[in-house]
Amino acid sequence: MKRLVLVGTLVSAVGAAAAFAQATQPDPNAKPARRAARTTGQQAGHTAPKPQPETAPSPNVPTGEMQLGSVRIPKPVKVDGKTLPAGTYQMKLTAQPATPPAAGQTPQAERYVELIQRGQVKARDVVTIVPQSEIDKVQKDAPPRPNGSKVETLKGGDYLRVWINKGGNHYLLHLPTNA
Repeated sequence: MKRLVLVGTLVSAVGAAAAFAQATQPDPNAKPARRAARTTGQQAGHTAPKPQPETAPSPNVPTGEMQLGSVRIPKPVKVDGKTLPAGTYQMKLTAQPATPPAAGQTPQAERYVELIQRGQVKARDVVTIVPQSEIDKVQKDAPPRPNGSKVETLKGGDYLRVWINKGGNHYLLHLPTNA
């Protein structure tokens, strides 16, 4: 019995060694690392960096003040820490950029917008300006028609989005609801 166990162990060890040797044998068709480095001009083990995506050109956004249009806000929202009641407001884009600037944004693409009612500025908040060429990367919903607007409560009911499509740009304003 001892002899059978010893023979079985010996056969297993020889079989495992043969399998290990086959798995670690180098490919006979592969070039050695040094020769590959000399022929390609690269150091062994290093490859050229991956190509980076092209950067988008600077967006064409308006720089001065501009009337964006009239929107009806269906329920009270918070703007700049104050409650803004439901109603119809004129929206006017100001020339003032948002401060501090948003990381990764073009500075002109984050600006203040004024909400005006009966000739009086009722509130100011930051609007994001997205060029027509990039809107599909930012929003999945169908945009409003040109020179139109869309006001909708976002999923969960915590925010109201005011979306204006004017002059080849989209203006997005997100306002927290009072809920």
